[in-house]
Amino acid sequence: MSVAVRLFAGAAEAAGVEATTASATTEDALRTELALRFGEGFGPVLAKCSLMADGELLEPGEALPPGATVDVLPPFAGG
Repeated sequence: MSVAVRLFAGAAEAAGVEATTASATTEDALRTELALRFGEGFGPVLAKCSLMADGELLEPGEALPPGATVDVLPPFAGG
């Protein structure tokens, strides 16, 4: 299975890309796959991010829908 991953703001900056694909099947496996792929500096940024699959917030360990688009969203400031 493959999911599309879109990275925004500080997550994209830390990873050096705005989009990628991943083969993970759960939220926690996706976090692990991305942290390994993008290196040591990306892990702390990813830890602060929310993950949304097709517009729905993912809970820790939740299964990813097949073919989903996952957004990696850092906290937003302002208001």
